[in-house]
Amino acid sequence: MATDDQALVLRSALLQGTLSATITILFTFILEKSVSKFGKSYLSLMFIVPIICTVHSKTSQNIAIFKTFKNALDNSAKYLSNNVIPGSLLAPLLPIAIQASIAISVNWVNQTPNLWLTVAPSILITAIYGYAYTFTLLSKPKQPVLEE
Repeated sequence: MATDDQALVLRSALLQGTLSATITILFTFILEKSVSKFGKSYLSLMFIVPIICTVHSKTSQNIAIFKTFKNALDNSAKYLSNNVIPGSLLAPLLPIAIQASIAISVNWVNQTPNLWLTVAPSILITAIYGYAYTFTLLSKPKQPVLEE
């Protein structure tokens, strides 16, 4: 055992169990929202245009930087036009990040012994669950809408 303090071990076990139940409910809710928004879309990171360049003054340097960046984006987009990232791969990342940060923070505040050995399995299992549930949500056929 990491410690002989039975009270600390019991408190850590209760904390982990309560945290797991709460996080699972929160994680599932956020994941369903994320999948409904991004699950069936495709994202190309090459089409992100920096808005910051347009709000700065129109000096010759800023215009040159903006044109250079736009040209690089256009060339990259042409080259990578068939390389897109399915939204189904990105949708679980936000809930996984939220779950991991909450689990690490709560266990750190609780001074859980062997922090990384405690939280790493739950983060890994949550990630596996997140991707499995995402693909389950995306494979469900849509219910037909009955008109009256």
